[in-house]
Amino acid sequence: MPIIHKHKQIILLFVAVLSIFLFFLFLPKVFSDHYVGSNNSFLANPTKNKPEKVDFVPSYVSTPEPSKGVYMTSWVASNSQLRAGLVKLIDETELNTLVIDIKDYSGKIVFSLDNNPTLKAYGSEEVRIKDLQDFIESLHKKNIYVVGRVAVFQDAYFVKYRPDLAVKNSAGTAVWKDRKGISWIDVGSREYWDYIIMLAKESRKIGFDEINFDYIRFPSDGNMKDISFPHSSTTPKAVVLKNFFEYLHDHLEGSGLKTSADVFGMVTTAKDDMGIGQLLENTLPYFDYVMPMVYPSHYPATFQGFANPEAHPYEVVHFAMQSAVTRAELLASTTGSRVAELRPWLQDFGLQMTYGSAEVKAQIKATNDAGLTSWALWSASNKYTKGALNVE
Repeated sequence: MPIIHKHKQIILLFVAVLSIFLFFLFLPKVFSDHYVGSNNSFLANPTKNKPEKVDFVPSYVSTPEPSKGVYMTSWVASNSQLRAGLVKLIDETELNTLVIDIKDYSGKIVFSLDNNPTLKAYGSEEVRIKDLQDFIESLHKKNIYVVGRVAVFQDAYFVKYRPDLAVKNSAGTAVWKDRKGISWIDVGSREYWDYIIMLAKESRKIGFDEINFDYIRFPSDGNMKDISFPHSSTTPKAVVLKNFFEYLHDHLEGSGLKTSADVFGMVTTAKDDMGIGQLLENTLPYFDYVMPMVYPSHYPATFQGFANPEAHPYEVVHFAMQSAVTRAELLASTTGSRVAELRPWLQDFGLQMTYGSAEVKAQIKATNDAGLTSWALWSASNKYTKGALNVE
């Protein structure tokens, strides 16, 4: 019996030692399975649960025919409540187009340039509309055509950034400013042309269907006796501007963007460039749309015999746009080439008098009677006369 008991003790000791050995052998595996394998699998495979980056692919809207639009400042576009009122107006009326500032006279670009380090490096970014990309997408879902407005040669920021490209005083020693104290880039600065083209292409990437180029001219109001253009030199202004239009057209062709050009209302009837470089025939071949700003309030007294042209919205707009149509048709028949469609800016504001439904309707009728169907309303305050619009 003592021998059996002794053997039993040896066996029990062996089993105990074996158990302890096996326990320590598999302990790391036990803890590994618990803390890494089951609850923290991301530690074993850090990329397993990381969401994949999805590149944004904008939806676009074809240009409506006719296009009937309104203008929105970047400040209104930055406020969801303010802009909702304008979107509601578009939803409820015949409107189908929205023009939004993406670079105004300040020169600031109002959306994020994080995806374009080259453009961002200029320092002109001021993200006023933080959700512009999403806002455009929401408009597209409503089938609203979205146009980005760019104030081109009126650019206070870029003048400070590159004063060597600016319009100067006659001695060339200081930057010239207009009556409002705003400085301008010399139209002949080709380096600046490339900057504008880069901005237009970047705007396309976030969803804009069209770019509207405003202030595409030489300055007109200020001390015009003390002014010089170092990059345009003695080249006629109309030639310099035509070269810019051609350059813009050639470098944006194939980008998918539609383009439109704002010109003074008087351009449709004037035979010279009025000292600002704008000639209708030099503009028509290079854009999809030309938009004369035929605001009756901006015509000089005695225009067409009217002591106060603002009081004659139908007559002024009809005469101006009929002249534009005639000149466009003549150019097309003479050259045999395509010319831009005409889409006037009409005023929904008053300077010397109040403009209401009757005055806005009169301008729309004048446009239609000149054989045109598209137009856009301008109001710096972004307040528009709903009673002048057809309700849908």
